[in-house]
Parts: sequence; C-alpha cells; structure tokens
Amino acid sequence: QLQLVESGGGLVQPGGSLRLSCAASGLPLNGFAIGWFRQAPGKEREGISCISSSGGSTNYADSVKGRFTITRDHAKNTAYLQMNSLKPEDTAVYYCNVGTVVRDYWGQGTQVTVSS
Repeated sequence: QLQLVESGGGLVQPGGSLRLSCAASGLPLNGFAIGWFRQAPGKEREGISCISSSGGSTNYADSVKGRFTITRDHAKNTAYLQMNSLKPEDTAVYYCNVGTVVRDYWGQGTQVTVSS
C-alpha cells in the first residue's frame, strides 16, 4: 500500500523560499507521474505542478511558473517542490499526488503560510 507524507512547510516572509518534500513508502514511484496541489481556505484544490515518471518532463500552473521547481529522486523514492519568491497568495495546504491505474494517492498535506 502506497503512503505519501509531505513535509517542509512553515511560515515564511514574502520573497522567501521553502522546499517541500513528498516521501513515499510501500510502493516504488519510478513508474508513476507525481503532482503537487494546493488548497487555500474557502477555495478548491488547485493543481500547480507535475513531473513525469522519468523526471524528464515537467509542467507548471501559470501562477507559479518561473518561481517553483518540481524534481524527484528515484533512489530516495521522494519528490520535491522548491518554492522561491513566495507571495501571500501562495498561502495554502500543499499536497502531493500519485495516480496509478487503480486509484489516486494523496498525502496529508503540509501548511505553507506567507506573511510578514
């Protein structure tokens, strides 16, 4: 059974940086694409970035393009989201996602708060 655990969130000032991690256990991720999503209070969950199974292809929402970078480490069975130039509107709970043939898997989320 696949389990995903996000970490690395916290409180940061506008313009600052954070690096989120998504650690997987129970199943290797090498055959699957990975996505990062976020959900702000009162809003729908938003897809912000994804990376292919090989790590060779990435996509970003316009709202984070040029500021966020998604990567993965197959040896560590972990995905990352490097977030730079953070803005108050980036405040949300961030989730990682893995879609398989059978079902989608989600982590518990990690809170990111951008405020002075």
